[in-house]
Amino acid sequence: MINANNRSLTKQKPRSRRERATGINDEVESRIMNKTTVVLVGCGGISNAWLGSETVKKKVEVVGLVDLNPAAAEAKKERHGLTKAVTGSDLDAILRQVQPEVVFDCTVPEAHCATTLTALKHGCHVMGEKPMSDTMPNARRMAAAAQKAGKTYAVMQNRRYLKGIRALRRFLDSGALGKLVAVHSDFFIGAHFGGFRDVMEHVLLLDMAIHSFDQARFITRADAEHVYSHEWTPRHSWYKHGPSAVAIFEMTDGLVYTYQGSWCAEGCQTTWECTWRLIGEKGTIIWGGGDDFRCEVVNGNQGFTRPIKQKTVPIICPKALAGGHNSAIACFLDAVSKGTVPETDSTDNIKSLAMVHAAVKSAETGKRVSIKL
Repeated sequence: MINANNRSLTKQKPRSRRERATGINDEVESRIMNKTTVVLVGCGGISNAWLGSETVKKKVEVVGLVDLNPAAAEAKKERHGLTKAVTGSDLDAILRQVQPEVVFDCTVPEAHCATTLTALKHGCHVMGEKPMSDTMPNARRMAAAAQKAGKTYAVMQNRRYLKGIRALRRFLDSGALGKLVAVHSDFFIGAHFGGFRDVMEHVLLLDMAIHSFDQARFITRADAEHVYSHEWTPRHSWYKHGPSAVAIFEMTDGLVYTYQGSWCAEGCQTTWECTWRLIGEKGTIIWGGGDDFRCEVVNGNQGFTRPIKQKTVPIICPKALAGGHNSAIACFLDAVSKGTVPETDSTDNIKSLAMVHAAVKSAETGKRVSIKL
């Protein structure tokens, strides 16, 4: 990041390469000197969640917008008042021109690999939308390239940054339930997107389940080793392929995690964060995805079913970690500035992606699949 303490802005200093390329003058430079310069790639709907976040507004100077459709980049520039951002359809050319510190990748999954490799080639850190990539080989290439370049590449897993999930993990870490033995999540939404999802193969597992699988890893601190899954298309479905699925994961330390979900379930919907049941040695907790918890723990050792007592889950979470996209971006930028590893670094997030692709393989083959990185 640019630091006022080690950068002179006197007129005698020669203009930087970036200033020569962009025409940014001293007045503009002084305004952005404490901000991280960013180029955002992929100006579709999800980019609004990034550009509209308070972290981006306060800590980022968007110096470029890239999209295959230049008009989309121009429209995004106008919508968010990014008057100093250059726009275009050629990422390589714009990175040469503005030389940002960071690239935000909001492209479609099939474009994540090429976008990330291009950004790393230009010496940029990268934060990209989920899922990490469209294939495991591409994900491996991306993680390896980031490590070779000495740059950070992290993935947007915004559902880790919710007040409820942070409070839940804090509670579990206290030992109140003892060791977890089983975790179950339900996801049922009647989502009428239209567009590419209606014809996408494995639509639920590939496009949505990454959130739930990553949440499971975050909550349990466990990784998946094997999976058996099944997916189907209900007869009333408005999706062509795979909007409903179940999966059974064998996790480390003997934990079992089950997922069942559907994107064509009308009525009685869960939250987008799932409804969770976590069973420990001492009791059970049910979380509805918001700030709603129900927890019962054993309170005696007699009886056909043991007596239980209610236990309160304290809703304790630093505000900085309870803001979805906003907090995820803030934590990424903080890690980049300090040279630390962000929570959703590619070296970790690839483990969540591996769960997705193993579940898809199991659904295709009807067999139990080992999960390998």
